[in-house]
Amino acid sequence: MVDWQITTTTIYCDDVDDEVTLLVYADGTVKCTGYDRYNNPDHDTEKLLKEKGKKLNKTLGCEGLECSRVTGYRNKLFAGDRK
Repeated sequence: MVDWQITTTTIYCDDVDDEVTLLVYADGTVKCTGYDRYNNPDHDTEKLLKEKGKKLNKTLGCEGLECSRVTGYRNKLFAGDRK
């Protein structure tokens, strides 16, 4: 059992070319500020992603909450708890 309620970290996400904050709760649920902003982007955010992607020569977009960054961070936190 973990002895915390929530932990966060901010990382660079190259899928959206921006910093995002990952939140992991003691029950294992996760949230990502990048998911909130980029998974279903409004018109302005979609335009920004297209402009950044054109400069980087790749398509930008959020993979969702099952992306390797989110699951990797969550798994790392809980790895030491499984004894």
